Amino acid sequence: MSDSSISDKSGLPSKRNERIYALKFAAVISFVCCMLLTGASVGLKGYQLENMELDRQKNILEAAGIIHQEDNPSKIQIRQIYREKIEEVYVNQDGSTVADKTKAEESPEPENRLPFSEDLPKSENLLPLYLYKEYADAQSGLKFVKAYIIPVESRGLWGKIYGYLAFENDGVTIAGFTVYSHSETPGLGGEIEKAWFQKNFVGKKIVDSANDFVSISIAKGQASTLPEDERQNYVDGISGATLTGKYLTQGLKKNLEQYEAVSVRFRQGKQLE
Repeated sequence: MSDSSISDKSGLPSKRNERIYALKFAAVISFVCCMLLTGASVGLKGYQLENMELDRQKNILEAAGIIHQEDNPSKIQIRQIYREKIEEVYVNQDGSTVADKTKAEESPEPENRLPFSEDLPKSENLLPLYLYKEYADAQSGLKFVKAYIIPVESRGLWGKIYGYLAFENDGVTIAGFTVYSHSETPGLGGEIEKAWFQKNFVGKKIVDSANDFVSISIAKGQASTLPEDERQNYVDGISGATLTGKYLTQGLKKNLEQYEAVSVRFRQGKQLE
């Protein structure tokens, strides 16, 4: 019998047994690693969700111009400012608000309402909206809508682009724009997340000189080179990122069309509650 299948006279294991031992050891290590990764994933899930929610709130506040990228507020400050300034509502296709997905008359108590979410079934025909409210005066305690913010979802060159677009309460003027998730090329399309690009949106309009809705577009170059009556509806493009600008333009228009009824109500001076 070959000495490769049995222990030698010194009592050392054979090569066959060594291979079995190695496979068992690898299996045990793999199992332990899988358990550790699973435990870490489950244990960190709450922390990850908390950070995602915090980032969402931060971007909404930045879009509304309440805080700025360079401010670098703490987590506590973000939560406090968001709680004081932002109200989350749903709107119908006609631009009117509802208390929540289950309708106000069915569930008037706040504690019974479903958690606010941007991922609504299309069958619901409701849209999530964020209202930036300020006190009209200290004595009355009444608040008015200073701005409103809509979530933005757009196709990009390499994946989805997610962000927020804020408007002044005239229903026409853009107050700010932020991007919190994208897959665009760093240094090219990835510039959409940079402050210089996002600041271009402030003060731009979504209506033309005749007050007709035209959306907001990304120019192929400098917006200042366009005809004067079109400049208010364009922001400067990103050099070398023509397709990102094209897709974002299309996405912004699609999102704005969905919320046009809301914007019309503000143009008519009808404050949302």
